[in-house]
Amino acid sequence: MPSAKILSQKQAYVKSLQEKFEKAAGGAVVAYGGITVADDTKLRKELREAGVEYEVIKNSMLRLAVKGTAYEGLADSFVGDTAMAFSNEDAIAAARILNKFQEADKSKRFTLKAGFMDGKVLSQSEINAIAKLPSHEGMLSMFAGALKSTLSGLAVAMQAYADKQEPAA
Repeated sequence: MPSAKILSQKQAYVKSLQEKFEKAAGGAVVAYGGITVADDTKLRKELREAGVEYEVIKNSMLRLAVKGTAYEGLADSFVGDTAMAFSNEDAIAAARILNKFQEADKSKRFTLKAGFMDGKVLSQSEINAIAKLPSHEGMLSMFAGALKSTLSGLAVAMQAYADKQEPAA
């Protein structure tokens, strides 16, 4: 039985993890095995720049943190080497960066296990699919480009119609 001091520290840590889950717009569970120190440093820097908090956490602490919450389904993925990525702003930033790293990993031991977004648990296939989506700014620029091309096409068609009508008048 742990001492009262250690027990209270662990309870405080679990509570802080619960708050991270509650505040996060999205996140990912990662198996980080086979990653070199240099690659890990590079990955952490990229995640930090994107506003993503990334840390290795004991599976038992994670299970306690999600127990009785909407994210309880993540507990199945808390086996082996586990790291968590929490993103408070862009819901898919963590998944996108980690997926890019996963695809570049030659050992194939660094993998996305699961994820969460907007109170829902995402399976490995779902988190991998979401990770391939462009960022919010990227989607907006794609939408603006599609809108611009549609309007340009409409303007060309209207000009062609006007040109066709002029000789008859």
